[in-house]
Amino acid sequence: MARINLEHIRHAYGAKPKSESDYALKEVHHEWNDGGAYALLGPSGCGKTTLLNIISGLINPSEGRILFDGTDVTHLTTQQRNIAQVFQFPVIYDTMTVYDNLAFPLRNRRVPETEVDRRVKEILEMTGLVSWAKKTARGLTADQKQKISLGRGLVRSDVSAILFDEPLTVIDPEMKWVLRSQIKRLHKQFGFTMVYVTHDQTEALTFADKVVVMYDGQIVQIGTPAELFERPRHTFVGYFIGSPGMNVLPAEIAGSTASIGDQRIALDFRPEVKAGTKTELGIRPEFISLGREGMPVAVTKVEDIGRHKVVRARFADRPISIIVDEDGEIPAEPRVTFDPKAINIYADSWRVGGEA
Repeated sequence: MARINLEHIRHAYGAKPKSESDYALKEVHHEWNDGGAYALLGPSGCGKTTLLNIISGLINPSEGRILFDGTDVTHLTTQQRNIAQVFQFPVIYDTMTVYDNLAFPLRNRRVPETEVDRRVKEILEMTGLVSWAKKTARGLTADQKQKISLGRGLVRSDVSAILFDEPLTVIDPEMKWVLRSQIKRLHKQFGFTMVYVTHDQTEALTFADKVVVMYDGQIVQIGTPAELFERPRHTFVGYFIGSPGMNVLPAEIAGSTASIGDQRIALDFRPEVKAGTKTELGIRPEFISLGREGMPVAVTKVEDIGRHKVVRARFADRPISIIVDEDGEIPAEPRVTFDPKAINIYADSWRVGGEA
């Protein structure tokens, strides 16, 4: 396993980038711990696959360097970095049996056959491919082939890191949950350094110890699922994570008071906001109480999703979402209160003040 240092990494696909907008990956400068499980989360085009391929050696960065356990590997190949990578679409040998596909990475490194057999059988069991072990891969379905590809990434125990590029895209929903849980179990058991690219927040939050949220070519926050939910560092993190996402409302800040339209909301801190910045108040739907007291809202829609209701409303002529218990009452003249401890204030989209 390896500690991964990304030192002032930037990358542009075009020659001679002249401005920040020319970079597909803006500056990344972070250290990822040996044995950590990280998820790169963000929408398509945000730079997460570019960053993953720089770590693996498939792309050489335009600027900066990569260190594994203090050794500069910036110009080393994937093989020299001792990386296992699992891609979005399966990469396997169709003419080999399922067993031999899984055994190939070990045999290629001259691992004793008894150890090969032990590891392969363990992976066959984990991926539910035991009954297919002696069959050639050519006739398998797309999700079965991806299980082989996934298994080949997990079969080695000597890798510096295992990198996953949206590996569960072609897997059926039930098996996604099973495989994700098994990958997590293997991480805890063997301590692999794992980096997992996904645009699915559920995959990221259930897999990773730390989630790396990317937006527009940059990392906007690295944190635990709880940190990302409770204290989003950037407004993008707030509305990208959560279902529904965080309410972000234009607000004027004066001392410890936020004004949204003609409504005044008391804050339990005094955010430092520079003149001329765009200021916003962020609060998650779970931390808004709907009842007969507080500030007036106009309910426009109620979505009953079983365990709770999502109330869509307008507050100070702005759309907001509110989570209400399944049997919670929606008054004829509804009003709302905001939990002061759950309020975040943003200046030019970045969170300010209120740190513990």
